[in-house]
Amino acid sequence: MRRNHSSTPRTGRVLGSLLLVAAAGAFALGAAPTAPEARAAAAGARAQAPVPLDRVVPAPASVTPGGAPYRITRGTAVRVDDSAEVRRVGAYLTGILRPSTGYPLPLTDHGGGIRLHLAKTGLGAEGYRLHSGPDGVTLTADTPAGLFHGVQTLRQLLPAAVERKTVSRQSWRIAGGTIEDRPRYAYRGAMLDVSRHFFGVDQVKRYIDELALYKVNELHLHLSDDQGWRIAVDSWPRLSAYGGATEVGGGKGGYYTKAQYRQIVSYAASRYVEVVPEIDMPGHTNAALASYAELNCDGVAPPRYTGTSVGFSSLCVSKDVTYTFVDDVVRELAALTPGRYLHIGGDEAHSTSHADYVTFMDRVQPVVAKYGKTVIGWHQLTGAHPAKGALAQYWGLDGTGAAEKDQVARAARNGTGLILSPADRVYLDMKYTKDTKLGLTWAGLVEVRRSYDWDPGAYLPGAPASAVRGVEAPLWSETLKTSADIEYMAFPRLPGAAELGWSPAATHDWDTYKVRLAAQAPRWDALGIRYYKSPQVPWPTS
Repeated sequence: MRRNHSSTPRTGRVLGSLLLVAAAGAFALGAAPTAPEARAAAAGARAQAPVPLDRVVPAPASVTPGGAPYRITRGTAVRVDDSAEVRRVGAYLTGILRPSTGYPLPLTDHGGGIRLHLAKTGLGAEGYRLHSGPDGVTLTADTPAGLFHGVQTLRQLLPAAVERKTVSRQSWRIAGGTIEDRPRYAYRGAMLDVSRHFFGVDQVKRYIDELALYKVNELHLHLSDDQGWRIAVDSWPRLSAYGGATEVGGGKGGYYTKAQYRQIVSYAASRYVEVVPEIDMPGHTNAALASYAELNCDGVAPPRYTGTSVGFSSLCVSKDVTYTFVDDVVRELAALTPGRYLHIGGDEAHSTSHADYVTFMDRVQPVVAKYGKTVIGWHQLTGAHPAKGALAQYWGLDGTGAAEKDQVARAARNGTGLILSPADRVYLDMKYTKDTKLGLTWAGLVEVRRSYDWDPGAYLPGAPASAVRGVEAPLWSETLKTSADIEYMAFPRLPGAAELGWSPAATHDWDTYKVRLAAQAPRWDALGIRYYKSPQVPWPTS
């Protein structure tokens, strides 16, 4: 069931009819229109109809359409509160609008047009209210983050050409009515694996912008794995200099200097996205083991690895130097990261005995806390002793065995929070079909509907709905080398994962979602995003 959505299509039809009548009246003043002229008039009238308020991804919590639309013109200004953060959100908005409209759109502290205003709304730390009418558009939120999310909705209510960097001559109208919106979950994440293949700062920034459009607020960066170490650590310099100098297939790899990592963190923060760094351990550590022989139990460094197998590497749990290493890495990474979380991995530690795994996690989690961060680990952490406040990221399948699911659910009942990333639902590196050239198949084929059509609150048997902190869509990069590769695997599935994290369960409906999703395609085209044209989605024909 969806709330307050049913009248919007009718509003669009009525408005379209009025425009058609106006167009017909114009023809009546002269000669009767030819058939091509009539068709052109009808197409123009349809093009002029503003985007319905409920044609947004993620679906808003409440939509009340009504009243005349607001039209952005050369005389429109963007009014902002006397606050540096609100001015930054206003500058972000004008940075989107000015190139495509060609209008000056000055930032001002008075007047009308588009207003960004902080006030108590009762919609929480990330919620917002958008009201549009003939005199202007007002975005109101409790926080700048809420205003920023409201700006993403405003973008989607404008023609897709608003995303272009060249002037487009058209009517920039925003449908009349009110949206009140807030997220279902506080954690709405996406993971980018920069270890299997390395992606540079600008590529990560591009992905951040794409995440922000759909109100994703957590970027999980997988910074270390068997194939490459991607962050400079001053106390262990060979990790990046040597361990970062390769990748899957034997390419040159790469790593982020501390200045580059700070740049990513700062850019993400400007989009109200929190960076969650991951150092995977005790397994997935061959790049570290190859860089420092003393981290190996036998004192012999293995060669660097460029394949795609998993589960063969392990830090030496019994050596004191292992914990000096962990402390140094966590200390330096925590100092670079203003966000709340530090991810310690913990998956596929097949070369670590269970007893050693428990010992390792028991020693490492307090290190994370010592440096002021909250632990996140893959759900295998629940087989040890999750620290108080820790989050476990579930990446199993629908068909994962009951014992493993019960272990995670039991931890959730005991207070461990859950981030849901079921691999056969939201692992964005899974192939769409057997013919998809990129991606893997170990978790199955994941078409767009399968990725969207599940409920995080009821997914894991025995886990309280209150334990679910959110949803994350991981993107592993064994087969991905370019931004175009990232986008093809992420789109169109990423917006669905974002909707699962943001929108109320009551709005969840595949038949209406696929229509809203299809309407995003012209926007992706304008942004230069390469995407998979799933036959399950009724994409526009022109």
